[in-house]
Amino acid sequence: MSDMRQLITRIDDELHARIKAKAAAEGRSVNELVRGLLEAAVIDADAPRQWKRRMIAAGKVVAVEPGRDAPGRTKVAELLHGAGPTLNEHLDWSRDDR
Repeated sequence: MSDMRQLITRIDDELHARIKAKAAAEGRSVNELVRGLLEAAVIDADAPRQWKRRMIAAGKVVAVEPGRDAPGRTKVAELLHGAGPTLNEHLDWSRDDR
């Protein structure tokens, strides 16, 4: 884990209340919410690659190394094992949007 720093800032009561409410509604701490907002505010050109690395680490994207053969059907099935319900939910959601 990298070193952590504390940031102190002054905000008015109304903004603080709105931040707390949003964090609670999302099931997150105020710290997590604010950290995420700050990270988004300073995102750089590497953002798509960072997103891809996070999605790969979370098992939501299958990565194929350039210059290598694509994984076979068995390997893809292994990588996607358990994703069916989530995929079905997303397909159902997209079908309702038409």
